Amino acid sequence: MELSELKRVKELQEENRKLRQMYAELDLHNKMLRDVLQKVPASYRPYRLR
Repeated sequence: MELSELKRVKELQEENRKLRQMYAELDLHNKMLRDVLQKVPASYRPYRLR
């Protein structure tokens, strides 16, 4: 592999790491919100949780 290819691979690995971290944080937030909404009485919810 050439130096430019190695550099591009490293950049893509770093971007992938950041995207995975972002996804993990969003997934955690989503789970926390669902947990909170489960505790809200159904009469206050104009929607259904899936």
